[in-house]
Amino acid sequence: MKAVIEKSTAVGCVDAPPSKSVLHRMLICAALSNGESTVSNAYYSEDILATLDCLEAMGAKIEKNQTSVTVKGFSPFDIPENAVLPCRESGSTLRFLLPLALLCGKRVTFTGSEKLMARPLFVYEEICKDQNIIFEKGKNSLTVCGKLKKCEYSVPGNVSSQFVTGLLFALPFLGESKIMLTTALESKSYIDITLSVMKKYGVSANWQNAGTLYLGPEQTFKAVGMTAEGDCSSAAFLFAFNLLGGLVTVGGIESDTLQGDRVYQEYFELLEQGTPVLDLADCPDLAPILMTLAAYKNGAVFKNTARLKMKESDRGEVMKEELSAFGADISVFENEIIVKKAPLHAPDRVLCGHNDHRVVMSLAVLLSAFSGEIEGAQAADKSFPTFFEAIKNLGIRVELI
Repeated sequence: MKAVIEKSTAVGCVDAPPSKSVLHRMLICAALSNGESTVSNAYYSEDILATLDCLEAMGAKIEKNQTSVTVKGFSPFDIPENAVLPCRESGSTLRFLLPLALLCGKRVTFTGSEKLMARPLFVYEEICKDQNIIFEKGKNSLTVCGKLKKCEYSVPGNVSSQFVTGLLFALPFLGESKIMLTTALESKSYIDITLSVMKKYGVSANWQNAGTLYLGPEQTFKAVGMTAEGDCSSAAFLFAFNLLGGLVTVGGIESDTLQGDRVYQEYFELLEQGTPVLDLADCPDLAPILMTLAAYKNGAVFKNTARLKMKESDRGEVMKEELSAFGADISVFENEIIVKKAPLHAPDRVLCGHNDHRVVMSLAVLLSAFSGEIEGAQAADKSFPTFFEAIKNLGIRVELI
């Protein structure tokens, strides 16, 4: 799908969609509970649909309503033999559910795009190797078979917090346990979200120190009703129009949210004021829109950017490539990105979305200041399927072809 965007200004009020990060966690905890739970303020992005499909394949009963999901829980020890879990392109789904599949001792296969299966999974692969668990990886699938043992788990904290979250979901079923980080932790806010959601479903895990998580014995997930909060990551794309001359108010974000991307307003203000040095260690998903706004404004230096290579695309290089069509001057290094101030112009070619939702939405924001086209605009459906409808309602002239 191609998005054709004309020069236009965004004005109005809009609510951020529900948080994908929070919804994943609520739905999984509901599915692990000993009863029936309802998750309200649901939003059916491609990634959330992947998690729901996989939970059903594992044994949960799912009823999708317009803005809520009713979930009847299952036991991960009773996952069907030869279950197939369709993850689509959702890294969260794959990494969150894989440890649960290792509780049943049966053969379970995860399927997904070639791009998904190319994303790092070595943390789990090493655990499986150490415990003599089958771990067979193909271009579009991953099959595991074996039982996760009760022990202390050592995992790196600088690859993806999703590995820690996946273990946090599974270990309560094995009893008292620990997760020990072997490196400094990045994206701690995502683990804090996991801990907060788990606690609401009756399971507690606590930081013993900066590098050790402890889970006590005899804990079970309990069925409760929950409501998902608004998504800071998505809100950032909507609020970004204000730096291009728009007047947009974004609602639905909780004032005490744990989401790491809550810093978007603070970072946007710094980009307007000068050429800041911004740390992305706890908010890597903001990188595409921050790079975009830095190119439009005064430039910036971004630190701790190495993990951008491991997203839906190599986001540093991809944003450099696409923003160069506007005349941007960007240098990408191993763990740093420098965006220099440079005069921008309308893009000299059709832009490419690189099958990355955050790249597509960032480019759409910038095109509202110049006009242009994006191929592969459907990638926005991964997290924000109503994105183009939302910006159209704010006054952005956009046509989807």
